[in-house]
Amino acid sequence: MASEVKGIENLISARKSLKISLEKSKTIGIALQKAGPRLDEINQRLPSLEGAVRPIRAPKEALDAVGGHINRAVVPAAAVLKVFDAIHGLEKSLLSDPGSDLPGYLSVLKRLEEALRFLGDNCGMAIQWLEDIVEYLEDNSVADTRYLSNLKMSLKSLRELQKDEERDRLDGGLLDAAFDKLEGEFRRLLTENSVPLPMSSSSSLGEQACIAPSPLPVNVIQKMQAIIGRLTANDRLEKCISIYVEVRSSNVRASLQALDLDYLEISVSEFNDVQSIEGYIAQWGKHLEFAVKHLFEAEYNLCIDVFERIGLDVWMGCFAKISAQAGILAFLQFGKTVTESKKDPIKLLKLLDIFSSLNKLRLDFNRLFGGTACIEIQNLTRDLIKRVIDGACEIFWELLLQVELQRQNPPPPDGSVPKLVSFVTDYCNRLLSDDYKPILTQVLVIHRSWKQEKFQERLLIDAVLNIVKAVEVNLETWLKAYDDKMLSSLFMMSNHWHLYKHLKGTKLGDLLGEAKIKEHEQYKEYYAVIYLRESWGKLPSLLSREGLILFSGGRATARDLVKKRLKAFNQAFDEMYKKQSNWVVSDKELRGKTCQLIVQAIVPVYRSYMQNYGPLVEQDASSSKYAKYTAQSLEKMLISLFLPKPGRYGSFNGKFNNAVSDQYHSSPTANT
Repeated sequence: MASEVKGIENLISARKSLKISLEKSKTIGIALQKAGPRLDEINQRLPSLEGAVRPIRAPKEALDAVGGHINRAVVPAAAVLKVFDAIHGLEKSLLSDPGSDLPGYLSVLKRLEEALRFLGDNCGMAIQWLEDIVEYLEDNSVADTRYLSNLKMSLKSLRELQKDEERDRLDGGLLDAAFDKLEGEFRRLLTENSVPLPMSSSSSLGEQACIAPSPLPVNVIQKMQAIIGRLTANDRLEKCISIYVEVRSSNVRASLQALDLDYLEISVSEFNDVQSIEGYIAQWGKHLEFAVKHLFEAEYNLCIDVFERIGLDVWMGCFAKISAQAGILAFLQFGKTVTESKKDPIKLLKLLDIFSSLNKLRLDFNRLFGGTACIEIQNLTRDLIKRVIDGACEIFWELLLQVELQRQNPPPPDGSVPKLVSFVTDYCNRLLSDDYKPILTQVLVIHRSWKQEKFQERLLIDAVLNIVKAVEVNLETWLKAYDDKMLSSLFMMSNHWHLYKHLKGTKLGDLLGEAKIKEHEQYKEYYAVIYLRESWGKLPSLLSREGLILFSGGRATARDLVKKRLKAFNQAFDEMYKKQSNWVVSDKELRGKTCQLIVQAIVPVYRSYMQNYGPLVEQDASSSKYAKYTAQSLEKMLISLFLPKPGRYGSFNGKFNNAVSDQYHSSPTANT
């Protein structure tokens, strides 16, 4: 029994042992099953691990020797990498708006520039040391050749980045982006603080201050100077100048818009003569003075304030561009257009006005536009002055010829004062006035100096006096052209009176002298007497009383004589009145006096005659044929004589201009 029990126990023990073994085997199987994929993974990684280990397959002694070389190359390379990291740290600040903190922005930008300079100075050295260690590894077969080849290619790429044209890649374009931001801030500061000069109207130009104040606040100028300094240090000044010229020239143009300067663009083909644009020429002088003294003066000073630290050439060049783009060239071109217009006497006065305006601004022009950068403005100004002086002198010296050319034209058929006479007296007085004589003298002096000739004031005086003498010769010539002695006498009476009245107390009259002026008055009286004697003075004799007393006893006979004499008077009066009703006495005072002389010569005689003998015919059935007029109706008719008619004969300016034009067409300088 005991043995059986023991055997059973052994079986149970073996069973347990077998069961445990089976469970261990199962566990091992599961573990092996799980280890399979890991072994596959290890198996797959072995080639790469082998490749990573292969470059440093070398004896321990060789590896120990190369350690020092590697450390010396890696240290500077690591420093360069730290700088790259620092640059990336500046990126957020430099891509922000500079306007919020310009000094801080410029400080960060300066750090970027310093970092880039460090990279520029040290990258090459770090690359060189890395190239040296690669060469060492290659010479001592410390590393795998494929590995060394990859290193060489990387170092070659780094070396190419060191070339000057590739240096901007060191910061990934951050520096250029920062400069763009600064240029944008420069434009913002300039635009927001550039305000057109306020003006109520062009008529108030003379009330403006002589020199406009600096149009930008000091703190704004300081900020702009700081930006310019950074941009200049990095060869970005041209873009900065371009922005400045664009904004400031636009601001000047905006200031000028209130003046309505469209007339500056007018061409010669758009007007017939200078008189049609006379008003524009007067405006031109005021507008040019305003532009120079207010706008360009301010821009000149501002260019100095903003760019003076950069240098004279820079700020002068900047001002020259602003002036050209803002409109100074258009002002000069308008003056040139006037000089190219058709020649006539009024043009001389307008050329003198232009010269006066330019001469008044001569010192300003020399100071503002005297630099080499303003050479175009200087050339155009000199050309304009030469054209003005040449044109003015040419017209002045030819005035005498043009007056003489009028001599061949017929006199006015109405006996009035020719436009030539009235124009010349007024025109010569204007030339001799305080407004024009000094300018004309200066122009003549300059013109003769160009020809190495001296000018004497007597030349100007003699030229004017010769023009007046030519007018007098014209009058004598026209006197002979009339077939009617009455009309010729009326013509000369009117013209001598005009000369007397318009010369007395004038500059021209002072030149001619009192005796000459008195002579015109005497001639007026002389021709008035002749006129009255040859015309209306003959009518009173037709109302003769001869025979009427003798036949007082014979009423019928007396009536016949009165009828006959009244009929003759009426016929002569009607013919005279009809003829002279188309004649003109231009001067109102002279016309009134002449009419009164005629009335005094006719009406009292007629009134007395009709009072004494009128009753003889008034009771007759045909009395209206003889008692045709009353004394009052005669007087009314006579005082209405010689009134100017609308559109009466002649237009001196037109005729004179045509003569000038015809004469000048043969001249190669017709449009000077």
